[in-house]
Amino acid sequence: MTIGILSKEYKTISTADSVEKSFGFRTVDRVEKQALVNEVFHSVARKYDIMNDVMSSGIHRLWKNAMVAWLAPPQRMAGWQILDIAGGTGDIAFRIVKVSGWQARVLILDINQSMLKVGREYANKKGYAACVDFIEANAEAMPFEDNRFDACTISFGIRNMSHINRVLEESWRVLKPGGRFMCLEFSEVAIPLLDRLYDVWSFYGIPKIGKMIANDTVSYSYLIESIRRFPKQQNFAEIIRQAGFSRVSYRNLTGGIVAIHSGWKI
Repeated sequence: MTIGILSKEYKTISTADSVEKSFGFRTVDRVEKQALVNEVFHSVARKYDIMNDVMSSGIHRLWKNAMVAWLAPPQRMAGWQILDIAGGTGDIAFRIVKVSGWQARVLILDINQSMLKVGREYANKKGYAACVDFIEANAEAMPFEDNRFDACTISFGIRNMSHINRVLEESWRVLKPGGRFMCLEFSEVAIPLLDRLYDVWSFYGIPKIGKMIANDTVSYSYLIESIRRFPKQQNFAEIIRQAGFSRVSYRNLTGGIVAIHSGWKI
């Protein structure tokens, strides 16, 4: 089976249920998936940001900047509260704080202790500690009251969740009326030839680089496989609508390699 055929086969996945039952290309129990995903991120935490730079040639920084620009946190206005789900090392949270003129308060939620530990170290080192907080919790059952946050963000994390619908429903619950949900996630490449080149890089290049830099081939093979199992743009937008969000839309970046999804609690 060629990479191109393999890619097309797994891009036919269209429901959250299918993603929740998969660990890469394997079908697993949802409880088992959570344990396996935790193990992956314990393994990659220290090299996570370095690998993002290498795997994307630094383009992930532009993708994240585009997400925060579309979120458009109000500048110089104190009191804006954001929940960054699966925020781990703080990459999105720090951007939001900076764009807001250091007024926004971001709570970073992650289920993985290793990722949170790295995030706290970065926050202290880079001077963001006064504007961000960290909490170890499950995004499927958030320990927050209803209608608390002005925005919820999640970047490259939702495909790893065991119950995607629950994460979306919980995000809707904790948002204030008029609040916004934004998700940055890998998606389906929409440009011929680019999709084949992307497949070759993904299946051959990234696991080898994972071995060289992080001494971990298995974790990075899973991360690539999980991308191929994720619903394409239109299907994921519909899943977001079903969770209760209105005015749902998305924007493709880099030919659809990633997409930013947006929805509002009306």
